Amino acid sequence: MGLILREFYSPVNPGQFTLDQSLQRMGLDYVDIFYSHRPTPDVPLEETMGALVQMHRQGKALYIGISSYGPERTKQAATILKAEGVPLLIHQPSYSMLNRWVEVELLNTLENLGVGCIAFSPLAQGLLTNKYLNGVPENSRAAAGDSFVQTMLSDENITHVRALNDIAQKRGQSLAQMAIAWVLHDPRVTSALIGARNVQQLDDSLDALNNQSFSSEELKLIDQYAREGHIDLWRNLSE
Repeated sequence: MGLILREFYSPVNPGQFTLDQSLQRMGLDYVDIFYSHRPTPDVPLEETMGALVQMHRQGKALYIGISSYGPERTKQAATILKAEGVPLLIHQPSYSMLNRWVEVELLNTLENLGVGCIAFSPLAQGLLTNKYLNGVPENSRAAAGDSFVQTMLSDENITHVRALNDIAQKRGQSLAQMAIAWVLHDPRVTSALIGARNVQQLDDSLDALNNQSFSSEELKLIDQYAREGHIDLWRNLSE
């Protein structure tokens, strides 16, 4: 298994970590994939892509990826990299049943470019699990006030999550398992990035692979509740 480093690199901002510093800290010569963590409007795209090209040519990153780039900026990045003989391997956007922005244009863009897609936050930061079905637990991200914004727990979102949970139970899955399987059912999605705090959560997520098929009736029913939940913390970066 190779190492993937998802880190933002800004050539004009000395406060940002560079790949050289990361490799030194990890005691490695190279990483398999190096991501531009997010776009930076105040830095010319040519400079960011140029830095990635240099890393690739130096053998410090075998492949190049981007994350949270919108469709147009993705096309521009791919064009710049291609002109330098460096392929854009993969894009890592946020994508879940409550955050479907990639379906509007980005997935088609990636398919046309021949770029892979690895979806992050397929569980909507835990909202698409059984954690919030009956309120906010004390040890949850929402209770801690971290990146999980309380407005995500709107009455509408909770109503939709509970309905989706009912569908998952009828499929013989947990809500988390169905949420991951649903993200993966689109052939344009290469993989999904899951996070787990313990082995039990990891095992539960991996069991999503046991039932990845959806009937047309199930997909239509899911579409009734898999609606925009205003949970995307990265949306303003992806435009």
